[in-house]
Parts: sequence; structure tokens; C-alpha cells
Amino acid sequence: MERRISPVRVDHSAGSVVPWTVLSDAGDRTYEIHEVAELTGLAPARLRAWERRYEVVRPSRMSNGYRAYTGEQVALLRAFARLIASGERIGDLAARPQDEVLARAESRSGGGSAHAALLDAICDFDRDRLEGLIAQQLSLRGLRAFATDVVLPLAEEVGDLWALGKIPIAAEHMASEVVLHALKGGLRMGRGGGPLLVAGCLPGERHEWGVLATLAVMQEAGWRAHYLGADLRVEEVDETTWKLSPAAVGLSSSDPEIVRASLPALAALPSKLPPRTLAVLGGSGTDPHARLLRSYGYRIGLGAFEGFHH
Repeated sequence: MERRISPVRVDHSAGSVVPWTVLSDAGDRTYEIHEVAELTGLAPARLRAWERRYEVVRPSRMSNGYRAYTGEQVALLRAFARLIASGERIGDLAARPQDEVLARAESRSGGGSAHAALLDAICDFDRDRLEGLIAQQLSLRGLRAFATDVVLPLAEEVGDLWALGKIPIAAEHMASEVVLHALKGGLRMGRGGGPLLVAGCLPGERHEWGVLATLAVMQEAGWRAHYLGADLRVEEVDETTWKLSPAAVGLSSSDPEIVRASLPALAALPSKLPPRTLAVLGGSGTDPHARLLRSYGYRIGLGAFEGFHH
């Protein structure tokens, strides 16, 4: 019997975008303007205008002339975006010291909110408190809302704090371990009888918040998610699919260079998959290579699953 899966709806206006990636913790990682637009919600035209008129940030230029933003600059732009969304004006904010802008944006995260409590536990290295709060939020909200309303905003905030030097990488790693454990547990508990989606991260990619949050959304949309893990060799994926017979295979990376290094293996994968198995790639690292990857036979991003029949 043919089964139609409801499309995944992503509400950009409400800020509940489900990316396949979040801000990387790699110290030398830079971001092109389309990635910054995705991470901040600011259109490229607005980013260019702010740079030209107000010099809110000064991205460097790559050899091809493209802008290259640091993680710290992305964090600052997200602070501007948060304050603009609350009604403030960029002309007024641009004249303020950066530390003041960041402090004001941080205060808008909500003084006594659950989000603020999670951040406090992370900053205090209080694992027991963090585990309790995370378990509470998962229980209260359910898996999808936990992923979209708690995990992704928290990932942005933790990434920003690390990029700005306000928390050490050890705190980010502790938070990741606790959150990922909760997401993986939720995925295991919520498996239904829908078509199987097998997913993992490309070789060298170890950032899992985004892809697991995406799987949570997909599972709530009727899919049965099976996560293979981070840093996954592409050559091993086809072997797994022949054993599991999934309806779709999804791979993700936040870094264009990781995708570039995997292009030969990615080119060969679609033809090795079982018949009618959908091949999907996600994460901002795929964007610069999207046209080439489509020519290999991949669909890109969450839109790949809309109107899926199996």
C-alpha cells in the first residue's frame, strides 16, 4: 500500500527553522554570506547594506572576492538581529559598543526562562542540573518542540558564547553530550511504523545538533529515523542501506570543505543505493556544491521530502 508522508513545514517567520547544522566550534572556520544569512535570518542584501552604511562588522575577503565572516562576527550579527526583531533600530545600535549590544541581546533571551536556566547550568558546568532541565523540557514539550524550541535556540546561544570567548570549549562539549543523549533517546522512544530514514554526518563532521533536530522533525512527520552517527564513511553507507532497506538516506555537513573532500565518494553513492531509495544531503556545507550534488542524483535539504511517496 502506498504511504504518503506529510511534508515538513518550516516556519521562517516564527524563527522555527530547522537547519541541518549550527554554528561550528572550529576556531578557523569562516562563513560565506549565504551561510550567515541562514544563521542570522538576515537577508544578504541587508548584511551588505549594514556593512556599507554602519560597518557593524568587517568581513575579510577570500581569494575569489567573496566575504568571509568569523564565528565571532556571526555571533554579533545574531545579536543585532535579535534586537532588531524586538523593535530596536540598527542606526542606534550600530553606534553602541559591541559589548553593550551583546549584553542587551543576551538579556532578551529571557531572565527566568527555561532557556536562561539551561544556559546558567552550562556556564556553571553543572551537569546534573543540566540533565534534569533537559529531561524536563523533553517531557513537557515532546520531541519535535524540544528540538525546534529548545535545542536549536540553545545551540545558537552556546555557539555564540563560545565564539565570543564567554564559555570554554569544555562547557560546549558538556552541553553537547547532554543534549545529544536526550535527542538520541527521544528518537529511539518515538519510532513508529513509517518509512525508514537513515542519516549520518559526512567524514570529519562531528557537529550533530542540527541533523538530530532535523531527524526529530522528520520522525514527527511520519518517518522512522535511524541515526548512524557522526564522522561516517560514505563508502559504508551503501552497505548499510542494503541491510536496512530505507526509503531515504540523508547525509549532512556544516563545512563546505568537508563536503568538497567527500565529493568523489558522494558521486558514486546514489548509483549504489537500493532502487527507489532517496538520496538527500543537508547542512550549510552543501550549499556551495548544490548544483554539482544534484547532478549526482541528490536532493538538497528538507524540501527533498515534500510530497514523498513510498
